[in-house]
Amino acid sequence: MPARKSRRARRVRPLLWFNALLLGLLVSWYAFQPAARRAEVDQLIENYLEREKGIDLLDLAWDLHQLYASGDFVRAPGRASDGGYLYAGLPRPDGFPHAVRRLVNRGYTVGYSEVLENPVWVAYRVQDREEAPPPTARPDRFVVDLRTAARVAPEAYSGSGYDRGHLAPSHAIAVHHGDEAQRETFLMSNIVPQRHALNAGPWKELERRIATSYPGRFGEVWVLAGPVFGPAREALPNGTVVPESFFMILLDESDGRLRALGIILPQSADAARDLDRYLVSIDEIERRTGFDFLPDLPDGTEAALEARIPVRVW
Repeated sequence: MPARKSRRARRVRPLLWFNALLLGLLVSWYAFQPAARRAEVDQLIENYLEREKGIDLLDLAWDLHQLYASGDFVRAPGRASDGGYLYAGLPRPDGFPHAVRRLVNRGYTVGYSEVLENPVWVAYRVQDREEAPPPTARPDRFVVDLRTAARVAPEAYSGSGYDRGHLAPSHAIAVHHGDEAQRETFLMSNIVPQRHALNAGPWKELERRIATSYPGRFGEVWVLAGPVFGPAREALPNGTVVPESFFMILLDESDGRLRALGIILPQSADAARDLDRYLVSIDEIERRTGFDFLPDLPDGTEAALEARIPVRVW
């Protein structure tokens, strides 16, 4: 037993020294910052200390570097629209071959394709909260969206080998927009066919960060998410087309500056693989979906933002 404890201590000690060094560097840097910046940092540290927000020390150090020393941000005017769920305008179907119908809900907005019987994008926003509401019971059933002509039923997925995957996530919408908004995430117009390993693995991990970690770290985040359809069109028995991949675009605005993170997760995405391996530019997401995202940004800002690939997932 003593030998085992000694080995454990040798493994833990370098990590403690690294954290202590990192903390010392942060304190030294903080001492020389202007008052407004220190107030911003104070809020981030306060959120870091609230353990339920899921922010670790490495996240804290990385965020401070990104905010004040990285080149990931571009100058951009604030352009929230559509009830605050969209940033910089509705996605434009410049190369998407089907009509898109917009459905507005309490906590998110959907672009829906009747031909594919799928939502082709959703948009929503999450913001930091001083105190998250207590968790509520997850709705126990999915609901046909009577606003759609396709009227896909929950039973269409039964025995198909695919989960009913949310695009606008149940938990994040509940935390940030309330119980009624959460119930609307169970409308079938928000649901896509996802392999279980993806739905319960990397996709769920991104949804967890969006619900808790990202609002605490960035104040507020805009999210666009949707399917990517390939040339080979598998479909469920009722005709709902199965996507080959799924995208997310995250937008973070700070002091008149904007940065973005793009990611494409294939149906075969491995939960054991680092999410950083799935990072892509927004240009690549646009090429593969046929949509023009953030169309209301000035052309130069849009071009600079959408060409970048971050070095790591936030």
